[in-house]
This record gives sequence, structure tokens and C-alpha cells, in this order.
Amino acid sequence: MLVKVYGSAVFGVDATTITVEVNIDKGIGYHLVGLPDNAVKESNYRIAAALQNNGYKIPGKKITINMAPADLRKEGSAYDLTLAMGILKASSQIKADTLSDYLIMGELSLDGGLQPIKGALPIAIQARNEGFKGFILPKQNEKEAAIVGDLEVYGVETIKQVIDFFEGNLTLQPTIVDTRKEFQKNIEHPEFDFSEVKGQESIKRCMEIAAAGGHNIILIGPPGSGKTMLAKRLPSILPPMTLHEALETTKIHSVVGRIKANAGLMGQRPFRAPHHTISDVALVGGGGYPQPGEISLSHNGVLFLDELPEFKRTVLEVMRQPLEDREVTISRARFTVTYPSSFMLVASMNPSPSGYFNGTEGHVTSSPQEMQRYLSKVSGPLLDRIDIHIEVQPVPFERLSEKKTGASSNTIRKRVIAARKLQTERFEKYKKVHYNAQMTVKQIRIYCELDIMSKEHLKLAMERLNLSARAYDRILKVARTIADLDASENISFDHISEAIQYRSHDREGWLR
Repeated sequence: MLVKVYGSAVFGVDATTITVEVNIDKGIGYHLVGLPDNAVKESNYRIAAALQNNGYKIPGKKITINMAPADLRKEGSAYDLTLAMGILKASSQIKADTLSDYLIMGELSLDGGLQPIKGALPIAIQARNEGFKGFILPKQNEKEAAIVGDLEVYGVETIKQVIDFFEGNLTLQPTIVDTRKEFQKNIEHPEFDFSEVKGQESIKRCMEIAAAGGHNIILIGPPGSGKTMLAKRLPSILPPMTLHEALETTKIHSVVGRIKANAGLMGQRPFRAPHHTISDVALVGGGGYPQPGEISLSHNGVLFLDELPEFKRTVLEVMRQPLEDREVTISRARFTVTYPSSFMLVASMNPSPSGYFNGTEGHVTSSPQEMQRYLSKVSGPLLDRIDIHIEVQPVPFERLSEKKTGASSNTIRKRVIAARKLQTERFEKYKKVHYNAQMTVKQIRIYCELDIMSKEHLKLAMERLNLSARAYDRILKVARTIADLDASENISFDHISEAIQYRSHDREGWLR
């Protein structure tokens, strides 16, 4: 008897429906074809034990299972439940006339219990698009999949529940999630607040500009000056994610199985801070079966690289293209996957191997040659892609000991949200541009026009600082953001002057 059951495979951040054809005939043998990996091949042992422990069995006949399309590699243990239900139906142990109306996924324990799977959200989206009546999956993933509307999602705990459901002996209630309500509920209050930072008002201003326009920023200063403390508080002033951004972000984290059990839509912008020993594959994504890297897990959030020169140069260089294109494409012989990577890069570094600027009193400083070698670990082209460069100086004792607190994250966030609202309205007609940092050259020419005085000032700065054409565009983007924070329609001389300050701290300046 031939039976067709449906599962799904995730490639990139999208899913592809897999048709599992189970044929049982005379003879003996178990043949699983269609490019299964070892985890899929081992499923027959898990299925046999799970069925036996629930009063069923794998028939002692010739079982041929094809996973179509056969030229697409199938990976992972999530096909256990799909295969088991196909075998039960093909061997007439259950009737299950509506089996083909549902997409079924789940990893089996030996007692028939179900373990969570990866990629439940993209699989649910594909199931709805292809017109399946429902999606049956482990209980731990039900809220994640139920984000998708117009699809019945059933979370189950054991294979016995699935069997009883199709036999008509058990009524399962579909999981219903109010996506908008869930989204509002999951917008968490950040753990860190800018009011806890003493002094550093100029740095807070830079962080506000970076948050308002989605700009990359690098903090350069000696140990203990507060670089990491400031970076960790950046998410607290970022505007809340839109529903579309939350769905995008949840989808990526779902693919790698980082959604917490019984959790639904992500409401907090991601903040990723990988250690400097990370490999280039772990950072940008890849592997034999390509998975998202840290830059994709930071999508719509912040990627914080602490002690930037300590990262391997090859690791840093692979970020160049994703920083420009806001997506990363990983190619293999058989297929190509593209992961989104629109993130804010926040980097911090010491100005020298000793940790201090030249001429710092009371500290051993490095020689110019040692400083040059240290700084050369970070390439010019990468620094060129960072919009704001700012020097962070240690906070004096008087400021540290005072009781007065600065502006809270909530106060700063309100100003950031107001600036982002202006940008959202400005770029409403553009599909891939939502804030200033995403502007293309064409949009810069339209929305970043300068008066004669500002243009001359920028020209002089370009010549004196020997800045590149990319730096020119970045200065205009930052100036546009500063103008938005002032609710100004046009970029003024003061706006362009402030933006130039954030590009003027070049390497030669650190060596003096």
C-alpha cells in the first residue's frame, strides 16, 4: 500500500514541503531514500521503539520510503513523526483518512514522546501558503507556529495523541495566538539604563544619534572608561520593533532553534556579543549545511564586538559585504541561501596595546610602531564602513561620586522614536529603506542636500582629513539623522559640523 505524508525542510529562512512516500510490499527490508542524512537514517530505531511502547509495530515486510524532492538533502530528526505516521497508515494499523491534509513534524523519544524541532515558524508559513488544513508539531513549538494565521496548529506531547486524533478518538484544540497582543506583551523593559552611566554626556549623544539613524559606531578609549557599559545600554534606547521586524527576527532565531520553549513572537531587539575567538563561519554563517551566523542573529538588533583588534583579521574582513548589502549569501555546490543581516555594529577598542593614548599621564604607553601594528589589525575599509568614530575618556572621580543622574533611557528613547518616525514617513515609498543608515547613494542625493556654506565646510574637511567617497556619504547620513533629532527639514551648518567631528578621529590622530 502506498501512502503520502507531508513534512518540511528549512533552507535559509524559508521552508520547502517534503513529500514522504511510504510503500509497503511483500518481502523484507527497510529502504529510506531521498538524500537523508545520518539523523534521518537512524530514525527507524527511534520509530520502532516508540511504536512498540505504544502498542504498534513496524511491519515485517519490505518498506520503501522516498523523501521527495529526492535531490534535496534532508537533515535532522524532525521527520520521525512524519515517517512513523506514514508507516502506520501504509501498514493499515490506523485509518487516518485525513493524514494528507496536515503537515506533520516532530522528533520521537523511545517512549513516544515528542521533542521540539527547529524552524517551526517558517514551516508554518509555508504550510499556510500551500493550503494545508493544519500543522501538527511538538507542544513546545505550538506558540511559535501559531503566530501564523489561517492555519490550524496542534501542539501534541506524544505520538499516541496524534494517532488518536486521526482515528477520531481524541479532539485536539488548535492553538490560537493573538499576534499583535503577543507582540505587545513581549516588548520587555531593558535591564540596563543610561541613567546609571555617570558623565560621558558627549558619548551618550553619539549613542542617541546612532540609535536614531541605525548607524554603526566605534568607541575608542582606555580600559575602564565605560565603553562596554555604554554599548550594553544601546538596546534600551532603540525604538520598539515593528510587527514585521519581529516576525523577521523570530523566523531567523526559529531556524537555529533559539526560540524558548512555549515562547511566541520575539519582542526585544537582539543584542549579540560574540567572543573575539569566534570563527568567520560562526560570525557570518555557513557550514556544510549553512546556518545563520551572529550577524544574522543580530538582524534588526545590535552586534557588539568588544576589543575589535583582538578578532582575527579574516573574521572582520568577511563583514565588509554584509555591512553594505545588509544580507549575506552563502553558496554551496547544490544550492545558495541568503540570510538577512541588517544590524547595528557597535565596536569598542583600546587605542594601543598598552590600552592608553600617547601622552596619558601615569600610564605606560606604547611606541608609535607598536600602536601602528595594533591599529593595523583593523583594516581601513572596515573602519570606513563605520559611520561614527568617538573617543571615550575616563570619567573623573568628581563625576563618578556625584549623586546626580543623567537622562534615563526612556527619555532618550522618546527622542529616538520621534526621529525614526520622521524617517519612516520620509522613506515610506521605499521597500528596503526604513531609516537613514539604509539610504542608497540616490536617496542621499535627494534627502541630504546642503547649502553653500555647509558644502564648503564639508569640502574642506574632506581635503584635510583625506576622507574617502564612502566617508562622504556616511557624513551626510549622520548629518541627516542629527537634523531629524532637531526636527529640522534641512541639514544646517551645525548639523554637518557635528557629523564631521564623528569622522575626524583617524589613526594618525591616535599616534600623536
